[in-house]
Amino acid sequence: MKKIISVLTIASIFFGCQKLDLNPLSEGSSENWFSNEQEFELALNDLYRPELWYVEASRAYNLDRYTDDWSQREQLYEYASGTITSDWSDSKETWINTYKGISRANIILNNIDKVRGTIPEEKLNQFKGEASFFRGAFYSYLVFLYGDVPFLTKEVTIDEAFAMGRTDKDIVLKQIYADFDTAAKYLPPPGSGVRRITDGAAYAFKARAATWMLDYETARDAAKSCMDLKEYSLDPDYRSMFLASTNSSPGFIFVLPQSMELTGTEAFNAKSFVPRYAGGNNVAQPSWELFCSYLCTDGLPVDKSPLYDPEDPFKNRDPRIYETIVEFGTPWLGYIYDPGVAQTLEIATGKMVTNKESQLSDQFAAYNGLCLKKGVDETWADDYLSDNNWMVMRYADVLLMYAEAKMELNEIDESVFDALNSIRARAYKVPKTAIALYPSISETNQAKLRTIIRMERRVELAWENRRYFDLIRWRLMEIANKRPVVALPQKPGLTANINSGDYFFPKGALPIIEDNGLVNLQPIINTGKVRTPVIRDFQPKQYLWPIPTEEITINPNLLPNNPGYGD
Repeated sequence: MKKIISVLTIASIFFGCQKLDLNPLSEGSSENWFSNEQEFELALNDLYRPELWYVEASRAYNLDRYTDDWSQREQLYEYASGTITSDWSDSKETWINTYKGISRANIILNNIDKVRGTIPEEKLNQFKGEASFFRGAFYSYLVFLYGDVPFLTKEVTIDEAFAMGRTDKDIVLKQIYADFDTAAKYLPPPGSGVRRITDGAAYAFKARAATWMLDYETARDAAKSCMDLKEYSLDPDYRSMFLASTNSSPGFIFVLPQSMELTGTEAFNAKSFVPRYAGGNNVAQPSWELFCSYLCTDGLPVDKSPLYDPEDPFKNRDPRIYETIVEFGTPWLGYIYDPGVAQTLEIATGKMVTNKESQLSDQFAAYNGLCLKKGVDETWADDYLSDNNWMVMRYADVLLMYAEAKMELNEIDESVFDALNSIRARAYKVPKTAIALYPSISETNQAKLRTIIRMERRVELAWENRRYFDLIRWRLMEIANKRPVVALPQKPGLTANINSGDYFFPKGALPIIEDNGLVNLQPIINTGKVRTPVIRDFQPKQYLWPIPTEEITINPNLLPNNPGYGD
């Protein structure tokens, strides 16, 4: 039975509706559909479904869970523990859902010529651009995650589907670029009304695909084309972009909107990110590595800045830290958040109550003492359900990709500093030209600027699913994910640390900010005043995901599997 289900799944992926004479005229199919504008628009609407963007939208912070930005008690997801195999469910579901998206985009593209003369050419070109964008985007995920993959641009028969092998990713990449070029040519600029893919999105995603493949010339040019459109700008309010109540922003290029009210479905259960005192369980937190990545207000990292205070680690830090991680001693979801006190203030009553978010009072409090703030608001503590938009592309990423590409090409000029300082100044909520009010960037040494850009990407895009892609393409996952997760000691040790002045971080032991931009917490671990509840692992084979076992069982032409995963 398992094999039959798999065969049916593959059939639906590769050619959607089969060409059987079983198509009622009252129902849509590839036989009687695509006869008017509305039918094309409905088919295109389907490509915006989060299910097809599985990597980005299968669950909250999906890929962040696999990186050094994430801490979750003693739990490691399969990827972070180095234990994935060709039966890994994430690989299977990503493969299936992404090919569904490609198949549906192909069906749309292959039906456009059939209606020329009945639908205005301008409208058909727009449909072509939109479907091409999605096909290019879906294929870009596949070649990054899997390398060489089956490549199709038309509907195929069952026999053809089962006979397909894998195509060199460089060939697929050429089609990805061509699809984004087509999209940029035919798609309109952003306007009023229903939000759809625009020309700027095509350039932005082309830049991302090229950045993933380390094709920095293409990335530079595509990012610059997006910037030159003047269609987007940085949102002046960093925090508001990520809230469920925010449906538009000048910085949004592509988001997958969610609405429990309109669709009747929930985006995700948010209880894991709500403090225990507010009824959540707060099992997942920003990691200490991420916490230590934020620079001090003098522009120096915490291991070099005289402004850094291990006993008051939020003091004098990049403002984005306060919008990403809840600052100690500040109000949060009805209480004062402070993992270093046994009792805390309940704001509504003005009473001191047991602090369930401190190891001094509750052994299940956040292990590392940190609590997520980015994207979280009071609605999360209402019913623990959230319908925040899935953030896929925003303008800050385009600026960062442009700066990185220019840096890697050793074309460091004022345009690089302009892009980076636009982001940095926005964080400080000051004009870019007010260089005395924020730590502006003017580094011309390529190696040093590389470190700056990598750290800037980490803090600007924290918990937006971007960290995974960066660690993989920079070949740093084998370092970052070989290090232990670090946490506060439990009550006796925490009490001792507080009494000796070794709280929040042990005194005299600074983290090391490495030249590659990674944070090394080993000096803190060596003090013996912290816990390492679990150690991450990474196997080199995991730079590529495995071709799912079920797909190989159905189609042996997909062999050999990626190195390290056997047959």
